[in-house]
Amino acid sequence: MDVTHLAAVDSARAARVLSEVRAARLAGQPAPVSPRPVIERSWERRLRGGIDPDHDVRADPLSREEVQRRRETSVLRHVLPVLREGLLAAADVAHHIMVVADEDGRVLWREGSPPVLRKADGLGFELGADWREDVVGTNGVGTPAVVRRPVQVFASEHFVRSQAGWTCAGAPLTDPRDGRLLGVVDVSGPLETMHPATLAWVGSVAKLAEARLREMHTESLERLRAVAAPVLARLGGRALVVDPDGWTAAVSGMPYVPRVALPKSLSAGPIRLPALGPCTVEPLAGGWLVRAAGDEPAAHGPATIVLDLSQARRWSVEVRGGAGSWVRELSPRHAELLYLLAVHRSGRSASGLAGDVFGDPARTVTVRAEMSRVRRYLGAFLEHRPYRFAEKAEVEVLLPADPRDLLPHSTAPAVSGRRGAAAP
Repeated sequence: MDVTHLAAVDSARAARVLSEVRAARLAGQPAPVSPRPVIERSWERRLRGGIDPDHDVRADPLSREEVQRRRETSVLRHVLPVLREGLLAAADVAHHIMVVADEDGRVLWREGSPPVLRKADGLGFELGADWREDVVGTNGVGTPAVVRRPVQVFASEHFVRSQAGWTCAGAPLTDPRDGRLLGVVDVSGPLETMHPATLAWVGSVAKLAEARLREMHTESLERLRAVAAPVLARLGGRALVVDPDGWTAAVSGMPYVPRVALPKSLSAGPIRLPALGPCTVEPLAGGWLVRAAGDEPAAHGPATIVLDLSQARRWSVEVRGGAGSWVRELSPRHAELLYLLAVHRSGRSASGLAGDVFGDPARTVTVRAEMSRVRRYLGAFLEHRPYRFAEKAEVEVLLPADPRDLLPHSTAPAVSGRRGAAAP
Protein backbone atom coordinates (compact mmCIF):
# COMPACT_ATOMS: atom_id res chain seq x y z
CA MET A 1 0.00 0.00 0.00
CA ASP A 2 1.31 3.45 -0.94
CA VAL A 3 0.53 5.20 2.33
CA THR A 4 1.84 8.59 1.26
CA HIS A 5 -0.26 8.60 -1.90
CA LEU A 6 -3.41 7.42 -0.12
CA ALA A 7 -2.91 9.91 2.70
CA ALA A 8 -2.43 12.77 0.24
CA VAL A 9 -5.74 11.88 -1.44
CA ASP A 10 -7.78 10.96 1.63
CA SER A 11 -5.96 11.24 4.97
CA ALA A 12 -8.99 10.08 6.99
CA ARG A 13 -9.33 6.89 4.95
CA ALA A 14 -5.59 6.24 5.14
CA ALA A 15 -5.74 6.62 8.92
CA ARG A 16 -8.62 4.12 9.14
CA VAL A 17 -6.80 1.56 7.01
CA LEU A 18 -3.61 1.90 9.04
CA SER A 19 -5.57 1.56 12.28
CA GLU A 20 -6.99 -1.75 11.01
CA VAL A 21 -3.52 -2.90 9.93
CA ARG A 22 -2.03 -2.02 13.31
CA ALA A 23 -4.82 -3.69 15.29
CA ALA A 24 -4.57 -6.89 13.23
CA ARG A 25 -0.80 -7.15 13.43
CA LEU A 26 -0.65 -6.47 17.15
CA ALA A 27 -3.32 -9.12 17.69
CA GLY A 28 -1.39 -11.64 15.60
CA GLN A 29 -4.08 -11.79 12.93
CA PRO A 30 -3.91 -11.32 9.13
CA ALA A 31 -3.96 -7.64 8.18
CA PRO A 32 -6.00 -6.24 5.25
CA VAL A 33 -2.73 -4.98 3.73
CA SER A 34 0.88 -5.33 4.78
CA PRO A 35 2.52 -2.48 6.66
CA ARG A 36 5.53 -0.88 5.08
CA PRO A 37 8.69 -2.93 5.79
CA VAL A 38 10.41 -0.17 7.81
CA ILE A 39 7.31 0.15 10.00
CA GLU A 40 6.77 -3.59 10.36
CA ARG A 41 10.36 -4.14 11.48
CA SER A 42 10.03 -1.34 14.00
CA TRP A 43 6.82 -2.86 15.40
CA GLU A 44 8.57 -6.21 15.71
CA ARG A 45 11.43 -4.60 17.65
CA ARG A 46 9.00 -2.92 20.01
CA LEU A 47 6.96 -6.07 20.58
CA ARG A 48 10.16 -7.88 21.51
CA GLY A 49 11.07 -4.93 23.74
CA GLY A 50 7.86 -5.22 25.73
CA ILE A 51 6.39 -1.75 25.12
CA ASP A 52 2.63 -1.59 25.75
CA PRO A 53 1.11 -0.20 22.52
CA ASP A 54 -2.01 1.01 24.31
CA HIS A 55 -0.36 3.04 27.05
CA ASP A 56 2.06 5.96 27.07
CA VAL A 57 5.48 5.30 28.52
CA ARG A 58 7.30 8.53 29.19
CA ALA A 59 10.72 9.05 30.71
CA ASP A 60 11.18 12.10 32.91
CA PRO A 61 12.23 15.09 30.77
CA LEU A 62 15.59 16.67 31.35
CA SER A 63 15.76 19.80 33.45
CA ARG A 64 16.03 23.17 31.71
CA GLU A 65 19.61 23.40 32.95
CA GLU A 66 20.53 20.03 31.45
CA VAL A 67 18.83 20.89 28.15
CA GLN A 68 20.87 24.09 28.00
CA ARG A 69 24.08 22.24 28.86
CA ARG A 70 23.46 19.74 26.06
CA ARG A 71 22.65 22.52 23.62
CA GLU A 72 25.93 24.24 24.39
CA THR A 73 27.98 21.07 23.88
CA SER A 74 26.11 19.59 20.90
CA VAL A 75 27.60 19.89 17.42
CA LEU A 76 24.01 20.35 16.21
CA ARG A 77 24.02 23.95 17.47
CA HIS A 78 26.24 24.82 14.50
CA VAL A 79 23.66 23.68 11.94
CA LEU A 80 20.53 25.14 13.55
CA PRO A 81 20.58 28.11 11.12
CA VAL A 82 20.55 25.67 8.17
CA LEU A 83 17.69 23.67 9.66
CA ARG A 84 15.68 26.76 10.51
CA GLU A 85 16.15 28.30 7.09
CA GLY A 86 15.24 25.09 5.31
CA LEU A 87 12.34 23.91 7.45
CA LEU A 88 10.90 26.40 9.88
CA ALA A 89 9.08 28.92 7.68
CA ALA A 90 7.26 26.26 5.66
CA ALA A 91 6.61 24.14 8.75
CA ASP A 92 4.90 27.02 10.53
CA VAL A 93 2.65 27.73 7.53
CA ALA A 94 1.80 24.03 7.21
CA HIS A 95 0.97 23.75 10.94
CA HIS A 96 4.00 21.64 11.70
CA ILE A 97 6.76 21.95 14.22
CA MET A 98 10.47 21.35 13.76
CA VAL A 99 12.10 19.20 16.43
CA VAL A 100 15.82 18.54 16.86
CA ALA A 101 16.90 15.74 19.18
CA ASP A 102 20.40 14.63 20.16
CA GLU A 103 21.94 11.19 19.76
CA ASP A 104 20.21 10.07 22.97
CA GLY A 105 16.79 10.94 21.55
CA ARG A 106 16.41 13.92 23.89
CA VAL A 107 14.50 16.88 22.44
CA LEU A 108 16.83 19.90 22.56
CA TRP A 109 15.00 22.34 20.26
CA ARG A 110 11.32 22.73 19.27
CA GLU A 111 10.05 25.52 17.06
CA GLY A 112 7.10 26.19 14.80
CA SER A 113 3.33 26.60 15.01
CA PRO A 114 2.32 27.63 18.59
CA PRO A 115 -0.96 25.64 18.56
CA VAL A 116 0.90 22.52 17.42
CA LEU A 117 3.54 23.07 20.09
CA ARG A 118 0.78 23.08 22.71
CA LYS A 119 -0.64 19.84 21.31
CA ALA A 120 2.84 18.32 21.38
CA ASP A 121 3.12 19.20 25.06
CA GLY A 122 0.04 17.08 25.75
CA LEU A 123 1.72 14.18 23.99
CA GLY A 124 4.91 14.52 25.99
CA PHE A 125 6.73 15.80 22.91
CA GLU A 126 8.40 18.54 24.93
CA LEU A 127 11.85 19.93 25.58
CA GLY A 128 14.07 17.40 27.27
CA ALA A 129 11.73 14.47 26.51
CA ASP A 130 13.18 11.08 25.57
CA TRP A 131 11.86 9.96 22.16
CA ARG A 132 14.02 6.94 21.52
CA GLU A 133 12.16 4.13 19.76
CA ASP A 134 12.71 1.72 22.64
CA VAL A 135 11.08 4.22 25.02
CA VAL A 136 8.04 5.56 23.12
CA GLY A 137 7.72 3.16 20.18
CA THR A 138 7.82 3.79 16.43
CA ASN A 139 8.10 7.53 15.78
CA GLY A 140 9.78 10.13 13.58
CA VAL A 141 12.65 10.77 15.99
CA GLY A 142 13.53 7.37 17.40
CA THR A 143 13.03 5.20 14.32
CA PRO A 144 15.29 7.21 11.94
CA ALA A 145 17.99 7.01 14.63
CA VAL A 146 17.70 3.21 14.64
CA VAL A 147 17.61 2.61 10.87
CA ARG A 148 19.95 5.54 10.09
CA ARG A 149 17.88 6.85 7.20
CA PRO A 150 14.90 9.22 6.77
CA VAL A 151 11.55 7.75 7.84
CA GLN A 152 7.99 9.07 7.74
CA VAL A 153 5.53 7.74 10.29
CA PHE A 154 1.88 8.42 9.57
CA ALA A 155 -1.09 8.00 11.94
CA SER A 156 -1.37 4.41 13.24
CA GLU A 157 2.05 3.53 11.94
CA HIS A 158 3.05 4.90 15.34
CA PHE A 159 3.34 1.95 17.69
CA VAL A 160 1.71 3.66 20.67
CA ARG A 161 -1.98 4.43 20.21
CA SER A 162 -1.87 7.96 21.66
CA GLN A 163 0.43 9.09 18.82
CA ALA A 164 -1.93 7.97 16.05
CA GLY A 165 -3.23 11.49 15.47
CA TRP A 166 0.18 12.66 14.26
CA THR A 167 2.33 12.51 11.16
CA CYS A 168 6.11 12.76 11.53
CA ALA A 169 9.04 12.79 9.13
CA GLY A 170 12.54 12.57 10.54
CA ALA A 171 16.07 12.26 9.19
CA PRO A 172 19.27 11.35 11.03
CA LEU A 173 22.12 13.84 11.24
CA THR A 174 25.56 12.21 11.17
CA ASP A 175 29.04 13.57 11.78
CA PRO A 176 30.91 13.60 8.44
CA ARG A 177 34.21 13.09 10.26
CA ASP A 178 33.41 9.64 11.62
CA GLY A 179 29.82 8.74 10.69
CA ARG A 180 28.70 9.03 14.31
CA LEU A 181 25.01 9.79 14.90
CA LEU A 182 24.62 13.35 16.17
CA GLY A 183 20.86 13.40 16.38
CA VAL A 184 17.66 13.63 14.35
CA VAL A 185 15.70 16.48 12.80
CA ASP A 186 11.95 15.90 12.61
CA VAL A 187 8.94 17.74 11.23
CA SER A 188 5.68 16.77 12.94
CA GLY A 189 2.07 17.84 12.95
CA PRO A 190 -1.56 16.68 13.08
CA LEU A 191 -2.22 13.85 10.64
CA GLU A 192 -4.43 16.01 8.38
CA THR A 193 -1.34 18.14 7.58
CA MET A 194 0.50 15.21 6.04
CA HIS A 195 2.08 15.82 2.61
CA PRO A 196 3.81 13.16 0.45
CA ALA A 197 6.82 15.43 -0.20
CA THR A 198 7.56 16.05 3.48
CA LEU A 199 9.99 13.17 3.85
CA ALA A 200 12.07 14.19 0.82
CA TRP A 201 12.04 17.79 2.06
CA VAL A 202 13.31 16.89 5.54
CA GLY A 203 15.90 14.50 4.14
CA SER A 204 17.26 17.15 1.77
CA VAL A 205 17.60 19.74 4.52
CA ALA A 206 19.36 17.18 6.71
CA LYS A 207 21.87 16.64 3.89
CA LEU A 208 22.42 20.40 3.68
CA ALA A 209 23.11 20.45 7.42
CA GLU A 210 25.65 17.64 7.05
CA ALA A 211 27.27 19.52 4.15
CA ARG A 212 27.67 22.51 6.48
CA LEU A 213 29.40 20.26 9.01
CA ARG A 214 31.77 19.09 6.27
CA GLU A 215 32.55 22.71 5.42
CA MET A 216 33.26 23.45 9.07
CA HIS A 217 35.60 20.47 9.26
CA THR A 218 37.46 21.64 6.17
CA GLU A 219 37.78 25.11 7.69
CA SER A 220 39.14 23.67 10.95
CA LEU A 221 41.74 21.65 9.00
CA GLU A 222 42.78 24.82 7.18
CA ARG A 223 43.29 26.60 10.51
CA LEU A 224 45.28 23.65 11.82
CA ARG A 225 47.33 23.61 8.61
CA ALA A 226 48.29 27.23 9.23
CA VAL A 227 49.51 26.29 12.71
CA ALA A 228 51.29 23.20 11.40
CA ALA A 229 53.24 24.88 8.58
CA PRO A 230 55.87 26.69 10.71
CA VAL A 231 56.14 23.72 13.08
CA LEU A 232 56.85 21.23 10.29
CA ALA A 233 59.26 23.67 8.64
CA ARG A 234 61.47 23.53 11.75
CA LEU A 235 61.53 19.75 11.90
CA GLY A 236 63.44 17.12 10.03
CA GLY A 237 62.32 13.58 9.39
CA ARG A 238 58.83 12.17 9.00
CA ALA A 239 55.97 13.98 10.70
CA LEU A 240 52.34 14.86 10.22
CA VAL A 241 49.74 17.02 11.95
CA VAL A 242 46.26 15.65 12.52
CA ASP A 243 43.08 16.96 14.12
CA PRO A 244 41.58 15.32 17.25
CA ASP A 245 39.77 12.79 15.03
CA GLY A 246 42.93 11.83 13.16
CA TRP A 247 42.23 13.71 9.89
CA THR A 248 45.47 14.91 8.33
CA ALA A 249 46.11 18.64 8.02
CA ALA A 250 49.74 18.51 6.85
CA VAL A 251 52.62 16.09 6.34
CA SER A 252 56.39 16.37 6.04
CA GLY A 253 58.88 13.80 4.78
CA MET A 254 56.31 11.05 4.23
CA PRO A 255 53.41 10.14 1.90
CA TYR A 256 50.08 11.81 2.56
CA VAL A 257 47.48 9.68 4.37
CA PRO A 258 43.94 11.09 4.69
CA ARG A 259 43.39 9.88 8.23
CA VAL A 260 45.26 8.20 11.07
CA ALA A 261 43.43 5.98 13.56
CA LEU A 262 43.95 7.49 17.02
CA PRO A 263 43.11 5.86 20.35
CA LYS A 264 40.08 7.26 22.15
CA SER A 265 42.25 8.52 25.00
CA LEU A 266 45.42 10.09 23.64
CA SER A 267 48.20 11.63 25.71
CA ALA A 268 51.47 13.25 24.75
CA GLY A 269 54.44 10.92 24.52
CA PRO A 270 55.40 7.64 22.85
CA ILE A 271 52.67 5.61 21.18
CA ARG A 272 52.27 2.96 18.49
CA LEU A 273 49.81 3.78 15.72
CA PRO A 274 48.62 1.06 13.30
CA ALA A 275 49.41 3.03 10.16
CA LEU A 276 52.75 4.45 11.28
CA GLY A 277 54.23 2.13 13.90
CA PRO A 278 56.14 3.63 16.87
CA CYS A 279 55.57 7.39 17.10
CA THR A 280 55.72 10.30 19.48
CA VAL A 281 52.72 12.63 19.74
CA GLU A 282 52.69 16.18 20.99
CA PRO A 283 49.67 18.48 21.31
CA LEU A 284 49.14 21.47 19.04
CA ALA A 285 46.42 24.08 19.07
CA GLY A 286 43.52 22.14 17.54
CA GLY A 287 45.28 18.83 16.99
CA TRP A 288 48.38 16.68 17.38
CA LEU A 289 51.89 16.63 15.99
CA VAL A 290 52.86 13.01 15.20
CA ARG A 291 56.52 12.17 14.64
CA ALA A 292 57.75 8.82 13.40
CA ALA A 293 59.96 7.07 15.95
CA GLY A 294 63.64 7.88 15.61
CA ASP A 295 62.94 11.09 13.69
CA GLU A 296 62.39 13.41 16.63
CA PRO A 297 65.32 15.14 18.30
CA ALA A 298 66.16 14.15 21.86
CA ALA A 299 63.77 15.70 24.35
CA HIS A 300 62.08 17.50 21.41
CA GLY A 301 64.74 20.21 21.50
CA PRO A 302 65.08 22.90 24.19
CA ALA A 303 62.10 22.99 26.51
CA THR A 304 61.00 24.63 29.74
CA ILE A 305 58.93 22.59 32.15
CA VAL A 306 56.91 24.56 34.68
CA LEU A 307 55.63 22.54 37.64
CA ASP A 308 52.92 24.62 39.26
CA LEU A 309 52.28 23.62 42.87
CA SER A 310 51.26 27.09 43.99
CA GLN A 311 47.57 26.29 44.45
CA ALA A 312 46.24 24.19 47.30
CA ARG A 313 44.29 21.61 45.31
CA ARG A 314 45.09 22.16 41.65
CA TRP A 315 48.52 21.25 40.36
CA SER A 316 49.74 21.21 36.78
CA VAL A 317 52.75 20.77 34.53
CA GLU A 318 53.30 23.04 31.54
CA VAL A 319 55.73 22.29 28.71
CA ARG A 320 57.01 25.22 26.67
CA GLY A 321 59.02 24.66 23.52
CA GLY A 322 59.19 22.09 20.75
CA ALA A 323 55.87 22.31 18.94
CA GLY A 324 54.49 24.99 21.26
CA SER A 325 53.21 24.75 24.81
CA TRP A 326 50.68 22.59 26.59
CA VAL A 327 49.40 22.12 30.12
CA ARG A 328 48.20 19.05 31.98
CA GLU A 329 46.57 18.90 35.40
CA LEU A 330 48.25 16.51 37.83
CA SER A 331 46.91 14.00 40.29
CA PRO A 332 48.27 14.32 43.86
CA ARG A 333 50.57 11.33 43.31
CA HIS A 334 51.99 12.64 40.04
CA ALA A 335 52.51 16.07 41.60
CA GLU A 336 54.52 14.40 44.37
CA LEU A 337 56.68 12.41 41.96
CA LEU A 338 57.45 15.33 39.65
CA TYR A 339 58.25 17.58 42.61
CA LEU A 340 60.74 15.01 43.94
CA LEU A 341 62.36 14.69 40.51
CA ALA A 342 62.63 18.47 40.33
CA VAL A 343 64.35 18.44 43.73
CA HIS A 344 66.71 15.63 42.72
CA ARG A 345 67.85 16.72 39.25
CA SER A 346 70.48 13.99 39.20
CA GLY A 347 67.67 11.43 39.38
CA ARG A 348 66.07 8.89 41.69
CA SER A 349 65.85 5.12 41.39
CA ALA A 350 62.55 3.33 41.75
CA SER A 351 63.49 2.25 45.28
CA GLY A 352 64.61 5.77 46.12
CA LEU A 353 61.26 7.21 45.01
CA ALA A 354 59.43 4.44 46.88
CA GLY A 355 61.23 5.47 50.05
CA ASP A 356 60.54 9.17 49.36
CA VAL A 357 56.83 8.65 48.76
CA PHE A 358 55.87 5.66 50.94
CA GLY A 359 58.73 5.41 53.41
CA ASP A 360 59.25 1.88 52.07
CA PRO A 361 61.99 1.32 49.42
CA ALA A 362 60.45 -2.07 48.59
CA ARG A 363 57.34 -0.57 46.96
CA THR A 364 59.02 -0.25 43.59
CA VAL A 365 56.18 -1.90 41.64
CA THR A 366 53.78 0.89 42.60
CA VAL A 367 56.35 3.56 41.77
CA ARG A 368 57.14 2.05 38.37
CA ALA A 369 53.43 1.83 37.52
CA GLU A 370 52.89 5.50 38.40
CA MET A 371 56.01 6.62 36.53
CA SER A 372 54.81 4.67 33.50
CA ARG A 373 51.62 6.75 33.58
CA VAL A 374 53.61 9.97 33.94
CA ARG A 375 55.76 9.04 30.94
CA ARG A 376 52.65 8.67 28.78
CA TYR A 377 52.33 12.44 28.68
CA LEU A 378 55.83 13.63 29.70
CA GLY A 379 57.96 10.81 28.34
CA ALA A 380 59.88 12.95 25.85
CA PHE A 381 61.22 15.03 28.74
CA LEU A 382 61.90 12.25 31.25
CA GLU A 383 64.67 9.68 31.41
CA HIS A 384 64.85 6.54 33.50
CA ARG A 385 67.47 4.37 35.20
CA PRO A 386 67.38 6.54 37.22
CA TYR A 387 64.19 8.55 36.75
CA ARG A 388 65.09 12.18 36.03
CA PHE A 389 64.23 15.18 33.89
CA ALA A 390 66.15 15.35 30.62
CA GLU A 391 69.37 17.38 30.86
CA LYS A 392 68.31 19.91 28.24
CA ALA A 393 64.98 20.58 29.96
CA GLU A 394 64.87 23.65 32.16
CA VAL A 395 62.67 22.93 35.16
CA GLU A 396 60.87 25.67 37.08
CA VAL A 397 58.80 24.96 40.20
CA LEU A 398 56.11 27.39 41.38
CA LEU A 399 55.57 26.96 45.13
CA PRO A 400 52.75 28.27 47.34
CA ALA A 401 53.24 31.58 49.14
CA ASP A 402 53.14 29.80 52.49
CA PRO A 403 55.65 26.92 52.45
CA ARG A 404 53.38 24.93 54.73
CA ASP A 405 50.87 24.70 51.87
CA LEU A 406 53.19 22.61 49.70
CA LEU A 407 51.09 19.59 48.63
CA PRO A 408 49.17 19.84 51.91
CA HIS A 409 47.47 16.45 51.65
CA SER A 410 50.68 14.57 50.87
CA THR A 411 51.92 12.12 53.50
CA ALA A 412 55.11 11.35 51.55
CA PRO A 413 58.03 11.58 54.01
CA ALA A 414 60.23 13.43 51.51
CA VAL A 415 57.52 16.01 50.85
CA SER A 416 56.69 16.51 54.52
CA GLY A 417 60.37 17.03 55.23
CA ARG A 418 60.61 19.72 52.57
CA ARG A 419 57.64 21.83 53.56
CA GLY A 420 59.18 25.17 54.26
CA ALA A 421 62.37 24.40 52.31
CA ALA A 422 63.57 26.72 49.61
CA ALA A 423 62.52 26.12 46.02
CA PRO A 424 64.72 23.71 44.05
